[in-house]
Amino acid sequence: MPTGQVQQRRSNKRGLATREAMLDAAVRSLASGDPGAVSASRIAKESGATWGAVQYQFGDVDGFWAAVLHRTAERRDATMSSFTSAESEAPLRKRLGAIIDTLYHGLASHDSRAIESLRAALPREPNELERLYPRTAAELFSWGKSWQETCQRAFAGLGVDPQRVREVAALIPGAMRGLVSERQLGSYADLDEARQGLTNALAAYLEQSRPKS
Repeated sequence: MPTGQVQQRRSNKRGLATREAMLDAAVRSLASGDPGAVSASRIAKESGATWGAVQYQFGDVDGFWAAVLHRTAERRDATMSSFTSAESEAPLRKRLGAIIDTLYHGLASHDSRAIESLRAALPREPNELERLYPRTAAELFSWGKSWQETCQRAFAGLGVDPQRVREVAALIPGAMRGLVSERQLGSYADLDEARQGLTNALAAYLEQSRPKS
């Protein structure tokens, strides 16, 4: 192999390692919950890189945050894909319960805490987010689309009204964040019972839309 190609391959390998180190550092830093952690330059420093290296790898802070979101989305999609395959033959209520439990436990992960910290620091209004961070906004929008598709696949073959599935899919993440918040703050409520109640209510709502045999 020509010397130039060997050097290029080594350079690309070093660049990929630098990129991975920055993304790992971003998730660790953001997951700490420290408001000051939402700083690309600080994260670069913690990973042993410079702001110039961030710009080289991601273009700008918008590209960096979009890459962080994409990295965590890939891991989340892998988890949900495994769930969808495992529950493809299960009855409706069991499929719904598995979705709710997966999110409930998943929202305590490093990835989820990191994304919550990042989202809290970003503009709340979609138009403002799209104006200031277009790539980050596009990544977040793709999350919503991917989640809806996951839920439609999860209930495939059951004859459930797709519109009701969309409604349930829109509700579950927020409901789980509420229960996870209760768990983190400490609560006298039985959160296992709360999850069971939510599962029963949503299962009944979806069941009502199935054709009568």
